[in-house]
Amino acid sequence: MENNQPIIVKRVKKTAGGHHGGAWKIAFADFATAMMAFFLVMWLMTSATPEQKKAISGYFQDPIGFTESASPYAIDLGGTPTPAPERTLNPDISETPESQPDETGVSTDQIETLAEKMEQERLELLLQELQNKVEENPELQRFKDQILFEITQDGLRIQIMDAENRPMFALGSANLQPYFEDILLAMADTIRAVPNKISISGHTDAKPFVGRGDFGNWELSSNRANAARRVLVAGGYPDEQVARVVGYASSALFDREDPFNPVNRRIDIVVLTKKAQRAIEGEQGANGEPPAQEQAPAPAPSQRPAEALPADQLRERLNIFESGNSPLDQLNNQ
Repeated sequence: MENNQPIIVKRVKKTAGGHHGGAWKIAFADFATAMMAFFLVMWLMTSATPEQKKAISGYFQDPIGFTESASPYAIDLGGTPTPAPERTLNPDISETPESQPDETGVSTDQIETLAEKMEQERLELLLQELQNKVEENPELQRFKDQILFEITQDGLRIQIMDAENRPMFALGSANLQPYFEDILLAMADTIRAVPNKISISGHTDAKPFVGRGDFGNWELSSNRANAARRVLVAGGYPDEQVARVVGYASSALFDREDPFNPVNRRIDIVVLTKKAQRAIEGEQGANGEPPAQEQAPAPAPSQRPAEALPADQLRERLNIFESGNSPLDQLNNQ
């Protein structure tokens, strides 16, 4: 009796809410709300037009500038429209329909500027691809001092020049040297990755051509440019993508200080911008015939103006730009 110890009994009170209580209801409500918001966003994305998506994108990129330039409402909800900002009337300045903003608040000039910027990015990507190919290809690396790349207003210019000990053509003829054919074939595969058309021009130095009386540097430069075109087409480049093949003889020297410098003998391949392409097509006329007399361009970039595309074509081009997967494909899907 002296060793007896007290007996302790524990009693657990059961709650009326079950094992987990009511916390699961809050979590489920949060999940249902998130799903509703997700499906609402998906529905808006499928029902909005490309112009409305562009307007929404512009609002989130620059809300202040967007609301100052146009209505802050990207999608018309049927409410009171926002009054247009007051404009200073100047009788000396006339506004054309092309420069006025449309229903999305984006003017045609802004769309064209954006299209030109994206085309510039595409040409810069092509330039980088060609430079990488020259650096990575052992055959091309030997001639990298004879290959020049530059971005001009007309597009991406590729200049392949003669060297004193490595001429591109046989003397006084349009027969290509084997290594020059390898250069053109290696570039054809990369150039055809973009939809832009190209212009091919041949140039000679100022040394008079010694041969038949009716054949001179003008004919020689034209034949060499056409020979380069045939190699590009043999390498898989579409023949219909060649906008112009022309010879300039010695009228556009690369080295004006030394007209007899071998670098003046060269082939220029220009991946044209849309503006330059339209300018060339305008020069050729409606029947595709070249003008009676062409003036040789200077080595500096062309300042030739070009007319603007209609607003619907520009918007279609921008929508195509946005449909690619990789950065290069995104710019090449036009």
